[in-house]
Amino acid sequence: MPENSNKIQEIQILEQNLHNLLFQKQAFQIELAETESALKELKSSGDEIFKVIGQLMIKTDKKKTLEELSKKKELLELRIKAIEKQEFAFSNRINELREEMLSKNKNK
Repeated sequence: MPENSNKIQEIQILEQNLHNLLFQKQAFQIELAETESALKELKSSGDEIFKVIGQLMIKTDKKKTLEELSKKKELLELRIKAIEKQEFAFSNRINELREEMLSKNKNK
């Protein structure tokens, strides 16, 4: 029985970690959508663009801003992929633990 208790505890920890990952993933997905929207608007805008920094609006270089946003988009996509890999690993481990517990209970 202590073994089942340890597995239950591990499942709870993994589920909490999975929950936290999903919140992170959602935040990154929102940021990615905003970045993609900004890129789209920037590509269709004229040559004169402005960037908001704090409470200031500063004229900035369009090409440089496009590069910055493109790099940000790539980074966000990589982070989302990394989170999805962790999410998959956690889900698999949770399922393994549940199967182990079920099979042990059936064998009793």
